[in-house]
Amino acid sequence: MTGKRAYLDHNASAPLLPEARAAVLAALEAGANASSVHADGREARRMVEQARRDVAALVGGKSEHVVFTSGATEAASTLLSPEWRLGRAPVRMARLIVCATDHPCFLSGGRFPPEAITVVGVDGDGVVDLGALEALLIGHDREEGLALVAIHAANNETGVIQPVREVARIAKAHGAVLVVDAVQAVGRIPIDISDGYGDFLILTSHKIGGPKGAGAFVGVTDLMMPAPLIRGGGQEKGHRPGTENVAAIAGFGAAARTALAGLGDMDAMRARRDAFEAVLLELAPDAAIHGSKSERLANTLFFSVPGVKAETAQIAFDLADVSLSAGSACSSGKVGASHVLKAMGVESDLGALRVSIGRETGEAELAAFRAALAKMMERRAARVNAA
Repeated sequence: MTGKRAYLDHNASAPLLPEARAAVLAALEAGANASSVHADGREARRMVEQARRDVAALVGGKSEHVVFTSGATEAASTLLSPEWRLGRAPVRMARLIVCATDHPCFLSGGRFPPEAITVVGVDGDGVVDLGALEALLIGHDREEGLALVAIHAANNETGVIQPVREVARIAKAHGAVLVVDAVQAVGRIPIDISDGYGDFLILTSHKIGGPKGAGAFVGVTDLMMPAPLIRGGGQEKGHRPGTENVAAIAGFGAAARTALAGLGDMDAMRARRDAFEAVLLELAPDAAIHGSKSERLANTLFFSVPGVKAETAQIAFDLADVSLSAGSACSSGKVGASHVLKAMGVESDLGALRVSIGRETGEAELAAFRAALAKMMERRAARVNAA
């Protein structure tokens, strides 16, 4: 992010955009509470509502259906709830169905008890088993309550893009509600919640170059909403009480505007990602690229190299001033294989490395990656020859 380091970890957190930084500073200067009715408060409110419009525009939604949170995990914990309301009438979700390669905030089940959670698997390429999902929904007893389906639009480790519209079609056909984790996908693929892309989307600011500490969930409508996770005042129409983080929200909105404008850059992004992939296969022809047979995000490369332990390789890259991940940021540093690879049937105790790039990634970062990987392959060869 700074100095001469090569930052290749955008799926963990994207560098703060200049536009977002400017919006954050302007909001910090304003300083007022967005719930105050005086002129200073109204200016803070204007910033929040502008951000709400910008976030809605990024996903084809309506601003009145955007609820700001502290991040995606809070948004997930809010939406993954058995207790909902349709107007004033209570609605119960009796079953939560999640995907085996979902983010831990989905796999943990939010406010559902463990016995009410069912996990649907994926194929060897990381794509959700649509037949198994439909069978689960057919077998669900709607007299107990509705089914809530939660799935990620794009995987944070492999970059594999899920067939969300087909999942939405199946869910709708069986009266289920669909919550989509769009955290990695938003700003990288076109998303339009008004066009059969689920009932609710989860977003977060820092994955698209905004500040940390702001997220949102966006609904097709606000007629049916989950019970609030937090009890308190009337902010966010009572769906998320607590004084708004105006600075982070303003930065989120600025990042959303930039992300929407940059959707046309994805072919160039894919070409840069493919250049990293070409270097990998040149220096390590036996490397396995996970999810490569599926449609993937243009910025993501997830790979394993035989004989190279991912955690050790990550340290070597770090010492060579290259920042990348061994799996997701939520699991890096923990002992154990990636749950995503396990779900895909990949049996390896070596783990995998993730390169995730951004618009500013260029030849210097590619050269740094090449140099570090070349040294790693030299060390692997020396170990093999010495054996």
